[in-house]
Amino acid sequence: MQIYEELQARGLLAQVTDEDKIRDLVNNGKATFYIGFDPTADSLHVGHFMALTLMKRLQLAGNKPIALVGGGTAMIGDPSGRTDMRSMMTIETIDHNVECFKKQMSRFIEFGEGKARIVNNADWLRNLNFLDFMREIGPCFSVNEMLRARCYVNRLEKGLSFLEFSYMLMQSYDFLRLYEDYGCNMEFGGDDQWSNMLGGTDLIRRKLGKDAFAMTIALLLKHDGTKMGKTAGGAVWLEANQTTPYEFYQYWRTVDDADVLNFLRKMTFLPLEQIEEMDKWEGSQLNEAKRILARELTTMVHGEEETEKAEAAAKALFGGGADAEIPTTELTEADFEGDTIDILGVLVKAGLCATRSEARRNVTQGGVSVEGTQVTDFKATFTKADLAEGKVFKRGKKNFRKVILK
Repeated sequence: MQIYEELQARGLLAQVTDEDKIRDLVNNGKATFYIGFDPTADSLHVGHFMALTLMKRLQLAGNKPIALVGGGTAMIGDPSGRTDMRSMMTIETIDHNVECFKKQMSRFIEFGEGKARIVNNADWLRNLNFLDFMREIGPCFSVNEMLRARCYVNRLEKGLSFLEFSYMLMQSYDFLRLYEDYGCNMEFGGDDQWSNMLGGTDLIRRKLGKDAFAMTIALLLKHDGTKMGKTAGGAVWLEANQTTPYEFYQYWRTVDDADVLNFLRKMTFLPLEQIEEMDKWEGSQLNEAKRILARELTTMVHGEEETEKAEAAAKALFGGGADAEIPTTELTEADFEGDTIDILGVLVKAGLCATRSEARRNVTQGGVSVEGTQVTDFKATFTKADLAEGKVFKRGKKNFRKVILK
């Protein structure tokens, strides 16, 4: 099975511009392709991880990846999949996030001479002359066609700024520049990027008379159609200080039975034959499949040592062990009012709930326990002495945190 057929079998492909040509390019290692990453935060997340694993698969098949970091496009903000306008970031914040992305990407992709490369579109977008750009690129786009694009349609009723409306031109111009500067003949991206990607292939055809190609990756969805990669506390990050290795491990360890095989196919490098054999598993065997999924992904993101610690922590919580490294939140004296802190404050500080109102709702509904004992009184408090040795707080079935006074 060649790489294109493997991507199909794993359920990774969504839409392609020219299937026969794309199959020939990637199967024969002739694709120089790019995937864009706008640095809207200082850490990559699970959605980016899908793209990074695709880059790695294609690189292993002999193709050349370009990771395009959006130091320029992040100054506008992609409206795709958004119901409102993104917050404007300073250049300093964007540049900091770019450096964070570059460092994280090198853990997954092999960069270097003749291998993959990282490019920042700030190199050309930030120095553009507006009139020159509009005269050169503007005539190649039809407003009528752009208004029919899925990335804009959802926003028209609530309001779409001209700033965001220009995003398609910027992303298309990226493809043109990468084609000219690096021989990039293909763009890959999430399925919500299809309209922007078609804009790029069309621009290259209009300006250069050349063919370029686009392929989208299926979005990472649960069996009920909702997006994967979110928790009550927000996104699942790849940076350990934002989503700990234990939290990352547990996120995959507790996926729904109906999702585990899909995630094994799309996100791991396990042979398809091995995964198909798991399709026959039932009951407790599915629990083992989840452990395999969690172990594979955590090892790829955080390494073998951190994965072993995460597994030990899970055994401590679920199997009664005492020595495992459970994820910990340290409180300071400033977190207490006098000698006490209430349970709502603890839950928020530990990241188990986003707000005090959410914490109160979880407590009153019986979803919180401390050291294995359910707590339903939202006015419950803990003294500094209570937390001197630390206590394990639990919200729901999956979220644990040891809280200790520093």
